[in-house]
Amino acid sequence: MEFDYLIVGAGSAGATLAARLSERGATVCLLESGPDYRGADAPEDMRAPNPANIIVKPEYSHFRYDSLMARRTVAQAPRVYWRGRGLGGSSAINGQIAIRAPVEDFDDWVADGALGWDFAAVLPYFNRLETDLRYADKPYHGGSGPIPIYRAAVSRWGPVDQALGESALEAGFPWAPDHNAPGALGVSPYAINSRDGVRVSTNDAYLEPARGRNHLHIEGDATVERVLFSGSRAIGVRYFRYGVAREVFAGQVLLCAGSVHSPAILMRSGIGPACHLREMGLPVRIDLPVGANFQDHPGATFVVQLHEHVAPPTGSRHTNCCIRFSSGLGDAGPGDMMIVAMNRLGDSIGRHVGGSGAIGLVTVWVNQCFSRGTVRLQSADPAVDPFIEENMLADPDDRLRMRDGIRRLKDLVRSDAFAAVGEVHPGGASMDALDTNDAIDQWALANVGDTQHGTSSCRMGAPDALTTVVDPECRVLGAEGLRVIDASVMPTVVRANTHLTTVMIAERMADRL
Repeated sequence: MEFDYLIVGAGSAGATLAARLSERGATVCLLESGPDYRGADAPEDMRAPNPANIIVKPEYSHFRYDSLMARRTVAQAPRVYWRGRGLGGSSAINGQIAIRAPVEDFDDWVADGALGWDFAAVLPYFNRLETDLRYADKPYHGGSGPIPIYRAAVSRWGPVDQALGESALEAGFPWAPDHNAPGALGVSPYAINSRDGVRVSTNDAYLEPARGRNHLHIEGDATVERVLFSGSRAIGVRYFRYGVAREVFAGQVLLCAGSVHSPAILMRSGIGPACHLREMGLPVRIDLPVGANFQDHPGATFVVQLHEHVAPPTGSRHTNCCIRFSSGLGDAGPGDMMIVAMNRLGDSIGRHVGGSGAIGLVTVWVNQCFSRGTVRLQSADPAVDPFIEENMLADPDDRLRMRDGIRRLKDLVRSDAFAAVGEVHPGGASMDALDTNDAIDQWALANVGDTQHGTSSCRMGAPDALTTVVDPECRVLGAEGLRVIDASVMPTVVRANTHLTTVMIAERMADRL
């Protein structure tokens, strides 16, 4: 059987596309490298408000890529880069943050050649994907979409949430009750994609309601090796399931495997930097900058050694409070920086900072990044994960703003509000040691983590630009019937967690297709 659409990857983008295309009558084959499971069969740790267990416990390794490694900066050794496997992809193991990219990101996308992706064009799709439980009456929100958007009342915040919020308001940051409102900056309750304290992934929101359609075929444990071609046209993929090679064919092939594995599949298909493909012993079909321009947000984390009497129970919601602000430094625009609270250690953000007992975290990250890294194959074998060289803080403007952010964070955590909840110190250093530009830079290079917001490795742009992999219709240059539709096509990492923007891209492309 030949399908209308073959979708590779069932994460934030792939699950959305499979549901939307199949509801319009198209025949769809959805391949996922991780397990195929029903939402009702998801483990409780996946459904929980705190993702700590689902991303670290060994028994859940089949929901992750535990051999996927990344080097954050040139000063660090590689360590695991958390990505989700199975239906829902990373939306099934992430922090459940439902924060939108701001208007300015889409201005930048259009300036970078992504014509048609201005804010007016994407807003209807942000609205379509959500049911905002508080602001559905606003013209910039939706009230009938698959993803519920919830915000915890301040009275339900954890100790680090409350300390950060109180300190920031006292320092003069404004209160912004809805960080998804256009132009909103300041202290905000995080919007969360959950219902009654239970995660709602794209598997829950999109695939579960689509399960009864006989023209939607879902196949888990399917590791895609490469795209199959007839001349210049993509006609299907070759994949492995339980060690057996198989092929499936379709009128259009949509790669939705994310910012790490979509470029890997393209490269194994002969689409990528010619010199790298030859190093891997792969034929060169199309010479494109696949795997270049990778971005993620670098975050510098301070440890909050919580007082025993304020420590929330293990499994409590890990974060409810964030601050988006403008540094006014370098060439950055509005909302270029962010500070987030973490009430209990367990999240991948800052796990490497150490500590004992009940630990919270507070992290400042560079929200608008200029540094860029790479995704490169380590082997032509699809069972071997690629390697990510993130190259964080390589750009002088990123270092300048991180330095400023760390100084601001030092001021915030010296408040009475933080003293009431615990003792705060930079991971691996004392507060007093971070007293010069050089000391801050060295500490940041040695300690920053990413936020699992990888983007831009199959960059969208003008077809004649040297950095472009896909055009504004997400078509791979030089190939017919082949598109990439996921976070990897973002021209730049957005000034927000990436989940909602990725779903928006899929919603919009479902209409375009």
